[in-house]
Amino acid sequence: MRSSVEIYNVGTGRAREVWQTDKLVEAPNFSPDGSYLLLNGDGLLYRLPLDGGELVRVDTGFAVNCNNDHGISPDGTQIVISDKTEFGKSAIYTLPIEGGTPRLVTENQPSYWHGWSPDGRQLAYCGIREDLFDIYTISVDGGAETRLTHGEGRNDGPDYSADGQWIYFNSSRTGLMQIWRIHPDGTGLEQVTSDNQGNWFAHPSPRSDKVLILSYDPSVFDHPRDLDVRLRLMDMDGGNLKTLFELFGGQGTINVPCWSPDGGEFAYVRYFPAG
Repeated sequence: MRSSVEIYNVGTGRAREVWQTDKLVEAPNFSPDGSYLLLNGDGLLYRLPLDGGELVRVDTGFAVNCNNDHGISPDGTQIVISDKTEFGKSAIYTLPIEGGTPRLVTENQPSYWHGWSPDGRQLAYCGIREDLFDIYTISVDGGAETRLTHGEGRNDGPDYSADGQWIYFNSSRTGLMQIWRIHPDGTGLEQVTSDNQGNWFAHPSPRSDKVLILSYDPSVFDHPRDLDVRLRLMDMDGGNLKTLFELFGGQGTINVPCWSPDGGEFAYVRYFPAG
């Protein structure tokens, strides 16, 4: 096996295997009704039914170089993807939930989607502009992007809290990658974690009580795949940070929002060594 798609129950502290494959798959999102997971592999998107059904490819039109930065709108009517087919660099598109022709959201590239505001109106993403990795938001209908960070280290992985009051993200501005948060209007910047681990991909729970993060050893740069990493859970303000479990993973494990609709579980991908 190469990839194991799994679900962890926060209440019981137990995980279950959902599906295993010899292919590389990444970044599971729960559907808003909890009936399937959306994930990517080989540049395409797939639905994985949780009732034991077969894997189903999602029609993404011309976009056949999708990366692991994808998700589903809060109302369940749209999918957002990050794909490099059209421009040779990652661009953000939306398409109907059933699949169809992608609609470009921003012409600025590269852009990597990471969060959808709870009211469905805004998208949050990492944009690379003149070699600076920063956090941006934009209307789901397009238009001008709003820049929230300004080159203070590398900034990546933005995701909204369930009440829409915060955008959590990871930043290397103080050295090691740590978790920060900021209000969507650019005010109230706060550092959330400060420890000797490289912390990435903060995903606030739909219950507004916990935040899930992925942590690397301090010697690791960026967010590579195929390393021993930890999935950790903390309070919204960074308190009570604890390791849930260790796994072989990294890139692709929880790059995008991965909580179940009720906040009781989250999905992730565990990897096995290549070759």
